Amino acid sequence: MDEFDIVVIGAGVAGLSAAATAARRGARVAVVEKLGAGGQIMTVERIENFPGAVEPVAGFELGPAMQEQAEQAGAEFLLDAVEEVLLDGPARVLRCSQGEITARALIVAAGSSRRALGVPGEERLEGRGVSHCASCDGPLHRGKTVAVIGGGDSAFDEALILATHAGQVLLIHRGESFRAAKPTVEKVSALENVRICLNSTVEEIIGDNVVQGLLVRDRITGASRRESVDGVFVYVGLEPNTDFLKGKLDLAEDGRVLTDRFMQTSVPGVFAAGDIRHASVALLAEAAGDGATAAIAALNYLGEGFEKARAAE
Repeated sequence: MDEFDIVVIGAGVAGLSAAATAARRGARVAVVEKLGAGGQIMTVERIENFPGAVEPVAGFELGPAMQEQAEQAGAEFLLDAVEEVLLDGPARVLRCSQGEITARALIVAAGSSRRALGVPGEERLEGRGVSHCASCDGPLHRGKTVAVIGGGDSAFDEALILATHAGQVLLIHRGESFRAAKPTVEKVSALENVRICLNSTVEEIIGDNVVQGLLVRDRITGASRRESVDGVFVYVGLEPNTDFLKGKLDLAEDGRVLTDRFMQTSVPGVFAAGDIRHASVALLAEAAGDGATAAIAALNYLGEGFEKARAAE
């Protein structure tokens, strides 16, 4: 059984920030991640809101760079999936697919997953025209018609990418106005190959072996119509990855972890950072700040015993 001062679950911006901060201060830190460094940002082609990045940076570059920074500080990375956490004893025990890990303090930065539409055809056609990554799958639809479902920043950012590949992009949103930043909305709205459909909901994704169309309902008139599309990119929000925490930590109604301003959860010595935390504004700058705050709070929780142990080595 591997033993650490602090274990961080998740290698997104919050988790990597926490790992680098804690390791830089002498803690034995492990980061457990089932996929790879970067989390959600790995599928983002242009990040324009990260502090210090004058030019847009690709998520697949930022994630590995932050991992390298944490490793240089001394953090260890374990490619594994956390199946259960045991928080009742003096140590925090993580049961992973490849074994158990113990920590004196735990930082949960497991992030979120893309929310599904929950309509017929979506699950069956996942990977066969239904996607959540424009930079990954956009080139496969060169010259074709695709639909982007959503009205927030992610939907508009991905629509910009898809517009460079697809012949036409349908931007479908259930509301009467968009939630995305005004400059991005104006940029997308000005593109000749983007058609915006407000007050519209997708009722079904149509296709046998691949996506062939959508059944769309007008929320004002109630009329339904078929739109012929070759790809559907879904960006209708995020679901927190907290299933393994149910019954272990206090969660808000939206499923996210409740914390105080120091990222402390309902269990002493367990902290949460990033968009898994309730009331997060889901900005990368905040995620990085959450991670640093959680790391300092975890070090304070370990207290004098930690300082004496490190000094004796």
